[in-house]
Amino acid sequence: MRTRLLGILLSLMTAVLAALGVPLGAAMAAAEQSKVVVDRMDDAARFAQSLPTQGRPTAGTAVKGDPTPVDGDGSRLHALVGEVQRYHELYGIRVGIFHRDGSAVAVAPEGWQVPTGGSAAQAFQEAMDGRRSQNPPQAWPWTPDRTLTVAAPVVRDGDVIAVVITESPTGPLRSRILYRWLGIAAGESLAMIAAVLLSMRLTGWVLRPVRTLDRATHDIATGRMNARVAPSSGPPELRRLARSFNDMADNVLIALDQQRAFVADASHQLRNPLAALLLRVELLGLELPEGHDAELGAVREEGVRLARVLDDLLGLATAEHARPEPERVDLADLAMARIDAWRPVADQRGIRLGWDGPATAIGLADPIGFGSALDAVLDNALKFTPSGATVRLDVQRGKREVTLTVSDAGPGLTEEELARIGDRFWRSPRHQNVDGSGLGLSIARTLLLAGGGSLDFAPVNPTGLAVHLTVPRPR
Repeated sequence: MRTRLLGILLSLMTAVLAALGVPLGAAMAAAEQSKVVVDRMDDAARFAQSLPTQGRPTAGTAVKGDPTPVDGDGSRLHALVGEVQRYHELYGIRVGIFHRDGSAVAVAPEGWQVPTGGSAAQAFQEAMDGRRSQNPPQAWPWTPDRTLTVAAPVVRDGDVIAVVITESPTGPLRSRILYRWLGIAAGESLAMIAAVLLSMRLTGWVLRPVRTLDRATHDIATGRMNARVAPSSGPPELRRLARSFNDMADNVLIALDQQRAFVADASHQLRNPLAALLLRVELLGLELPEGHDAELGAVREEGVRLARVLDDLLGLATAEHARPEPERVDLADLAMARIDAWRPVADQRGIRLGWDGPATAIGLADPIGFGSALDAVLDNALKFTPSGATVRLDVQRGKREVTLTVSDAGPGLTEEELARIGDRFWRSPRHQNVDGSGLGLSIARTLLLAGGGSLDFAPVNPTGLAVHLTVPRPR
């Protein structure tokens, strides 16, 4: 979401900068060319004023003959020709002064004639009509072949008697335009960097409550019901959403507490009548005639199973109400103690209990709750492991957590069953004959989640089930 918001903001900023930069660059290019045109028009006007007015002098009469200055128009024309040549040598600009019939008065370089096509011919014709060049075609940095032609009429007594025309190379002009454009690009780049930083801060400010809300939702979805959102930052709509989320979480927690209290009370209230009922069944069994042992045994078995379910429900309700305070616990030592406790049961069933791990593995956990969860997992593993096989308990220290893995050699579970294991009262249809209420692993998961840990399941190759009990390590 942040990437999308940044993309939208940066696209808008790019469009705004382009909308401002392109016209500004064109205006700068036009201003630079206008300066050059004005300068050439001044030069053309100066040459026009220097043109002799008596007779119809030609460049031949002025240039040929004695190089020393002579009096009259001839000397002025001679000076004009020299000035035109020096102008061309100094600035590299073509200059030509032509009569109306196209004959040259003074030109530099030598042999340059009236343009016969393109914008230069148009400028010459405009000057012949008594107009100065106003808008020569714009020179751009990518048009290196273009020249800038400016023509001005020479007017005497209201008539155009000649035309002064200049043709300038555009290399320096194009360099100045490109330099100005680089300045604009640098300024827009700085503006873009500022826009990126501002957009990142803006999106961070907008999305910070969303991320907090996402974490809180994930915590509640994984059983951490105390997760809440602080509605103190972000836009008003998101702060209102955070307050609504907290109200919803409070209501859900109240409903769950009421449900757990009901389960705990119901379990507790049913245990005493059930114990009395089982006692009456035993007394009734003493007075029954021979031949009813099978029916009596079935009644006893169902009663004992019902009592175990009630005990597990009471244990689950107690675990869900628990608010343990995790502490530093040597889980390797705790695991060894639970293995020793379960070893008689394993020996009775002909199952080996294996162990592997470091000498110490310090984790943050409630020792009683974690021990109860490990007991439930070991009990489940011993139920499904056949005689002669091995139940392994491995301890691994990660960078941020400690994991105890209990692996059995039972029939294992399918992919669909792995997705459901740990749900309340869920038991695999293939193992309904195995003693149990379907609440043991639910209680284990609840105990671990209450302490900040987790319970996960994975298949074992070639067969079996691996249960991972994970708790965080102290920092």
